[in-house]
Amino acid sequence: MKISVCMATYNGEKYIAVQLESILKQLSESDEVVISDDSSTDNTIDIIKNFKDKRIRLYEHNRFYSPIFNFENALKKASGDIIFLSDQDDIWLDDKVAVMTKLLLSYDLVVSDCILIDGSGAVLNDSFFELRGSKAGVIHNLIKNCYVGCCMAFNRKILEKALPFPKAIPMHDMWIGMIGELFGKTYFCKEKLVKYRRHCKNESPEIGKSKFGILRKLSFRSILICQLFKRYTTINWNRLFDNE
Repeated sequence: MKISVCMATYNGEKYIAVQLESILKQLSESDEVVISDDSSTDNTIDIIKNFKDKRIRLYEHNRFYSPIFNFENALKKASGDIIFLSDQDDIWLDDKVAVMTKLLLSYDLVVSDCILIDGSGAVLNDSFFELRGSKAGVIHNLIKNCYVGCCMAFNRKILEKALPFPKAIPMHDMWIGMIGELFGKTYFCKEKLVKYRRHCKNESPEIGKSKFGILRKLSFRSILICQLFKRYTTINWNRLFDNE
């Protein structure tokens, strides 16, 4: 099965070389790394191009100004049977692809545990799962989302049901995780397969914290529930007519 690693970049020059090295050494010659860049103004593009690796497919000059729709662009370009999400600043541990690919023979979407590190690589917490109380379940993840993109991989069935992204979803990984809950079998793998870097320039909120108040969080979840209901009914309505 072909693997597509989908990465969204924006001014990631500090860490992206280390991250790409940790990914590429785990891929076969037929796999791909699909990178969508969202108007980087630093040396991110040059660093990517200097790899001169034919497995890297770079899409630059985008103007999304959003990590959600920058990731969506990468996902739309993916041609693989198995899709991995990747941040630009983490480090994949050496057995990530092998472990998750094997699990995806039995499940449609898999999330691994990870080690939290800071900008210099020092360990902040040795288990995201324990810190977050991660587990599967629609209600649990609506209340406290545990679907972290850098730890996720899924098959094309989930990708096709997740695309296109609704315009108002809180984050891409939460949306994809909930699609997995509704349309497939999800699994939380306790092996730690990523060093998840948390630093001042992360696009996503700090772990265990939120910059949003309770009303904003309730609004996000109301929007998410509405969009999930629309997607669920649309897909099942189309399936009904297809079977006639």
